[in-house]
Amino acid sequence: MRVFTYSEARQKLSTVLDLARREEVVIARRGGETFCLTYKIEPKSPFDVPAIKTKATTRDILAAVKASRAREPGPAGHRGAHAQVHKLEARTAD
Repeated sequence: MRVFTYSEARQKLSTVLDLARREEVVIARRGGETFCLTYKIEPKSPFDVPAIKTKATTRDILAAVKASRAREPGPAGHRGAHAQVHKLEARTAD
């Protein structure tokens, strides 16, 4: 734990913030008040994913999803859905 006076913290704010990433930092004011500075990590949404570039249209994606949901067990149904996904992959690769 590191303790800084208010004046020190103000003058070296960048250093104080970097230090707060690794350890607890206390800022003491003249009147005796103390403040604890901590690093806060914001949780990210599981839906926050990086984008990809593709030439696939919304219609193509929806068709592939529909085909994958409609397929029946067995080789015949699998081939239909596989063909739709293959189409999407081909557009994405261009």
